[in-house]
Amino acid sequence: MPDAWVIAVLLSVVTFIIALIFTKSSVYQLVQYWGRGFWVLLSFAMQMSLIIMTGYILAVSPPMSRLLNKLAEVPKSPAQAIAMMAVFSMVSAWINWGFSIVGSAVFTKFIARKQKGVDYRLLVAAAYLGLGTFWHAGLSASAPLLVATPKHFMEAKLGIIPVTQTIFHPFNLVLCLAILVAMTIFTPLLHPKKEDVVEADVAALGEAEGFMAPPKPANPTPGQWIEHSPWVNYLVGIVGIVWLFWHFSTRGPEMTLDVVNFGFLMIGILLHGTPASLLKAAEEAGTFIWGVVLQFPFYAGIFGIIQYSKLESVIAGWFTSVATKDTYALIVFWYSGVLNYFVPSGGSKWAIEAPYVIEAGRQLGVPNALSVLAYAWGDMATDIIQPFWAIPLLGVAKLGFKDIMGYCIILFLVYMVITSVGFWLAPLFF
Repeated sequence: MPDAWVIAVLLSVVTFIIALIFTKSSVYQLVQYWGRGFWVLLSFAMQMSLIIMTGYILAVSPPMSRLLNKLAEVPKSPAQAIAMMAVFSMVSAWINWGFSIVGSAVFTKFIARKQKGVDYRLLVAAAYLGLGTFWHAGLSASAPLLVATPKHFMEAKLGIIPVTQTIFHPFNLVLCLAILVAMTIFTPLLHPKKEDVVEADVAALGEAEGFMAPPKPANPTPGQWIEHSPWVNYLVGIVGIVWLFWHFSTRGPEMTLDVVNFGFLMIGILLHGTPASLLKAAEEAGTFIWGVVLQFPFYAGIFGIIQYSKLESVIAGWFTSVATKDTYALIVFWYSGVLNYFVPSGGSKWAIEAPYVIEAGRQLGVPNALSVLAYAWGDMATDIIQPFWAIPLLGVAKLGFKDIMGYCIILFLVYMVITSVGFWLAPLFF
């Protein structure tokens, strides 16, 4: 696969050609639409960048590292180690996918060092379950949180859809529970026989300590003393927690991308203890967000072409010609999964799909919340067999995607059966 930015450019060209063929827009008009939409996702790009950054800050905090190190001692068998890894990866991804990327990678190193006889390939595959099967149904889910955030780019057509109708809808919660239980039970069953086990090369994993906060200078200047003093972080973190208490006590379970990012940032600030530790973690996290900053404007340009050329109505017509109100959610789920393999970004891809997915659903009488959930689950349906989001994990684990691909394909097949049945039945719950 080429780099994600190259894919964004190629998709821009494909969208341009399709719009030129199926709409009345001229080449010059389409260029205008592309430029008109180019900066539509600026706020969203910043929100996605903060999800990655806050997740990383939380995952590498000293208290979290100590907790993961202790948890790695709990399993008493290889199967239990695999099951624990699967649960941690999925639950952490439901909480924050940025946290899951880094936290699961760190956890694999701790388990590999302390649990003998565990197949390292399967352990890393289990660590990928959160990003591969769970994240877009949780508290950092791009599409559900975006449509719950005021002034999002589809507000004129969708309005505001609260998370009670998506993330916390009984259908979504039951499907999450079904996947969590099924994957936790099934994944350990893939563990090979003792003679076929491939254990981790502990020496190749690097230092066990992982993230290390900068040491305090022996004779600090006043500025250095402040940077290594915990009172700055405690002051900011406590004030932030008070604000969150006010928010949820006055507005109930109202969650937006901004509220989620605020909460994780405040928790991360508290857990790091000092500005020096926090700033080092933030600097490291910055290396993971450059792709979002570069790619999102180009996906926004695709959105501009689709939206302003009225291509959304044309593609929506294609969907309504093959779908009914009862089958639409399942079709969107599969369609989104296929497209995700080539555009592995749930946030930016939503800008491509949202205009016509919502329009087709509206024409068929499908609730907007169900269309959003079908997109979200479909968007992550093929993540488990897509290497893009596994890159940070594999980099820490010192493995290639080919080492875990066999396990991932089997997990993908089980996952698709369960989720496909779920979205076949979904109209009964909405």
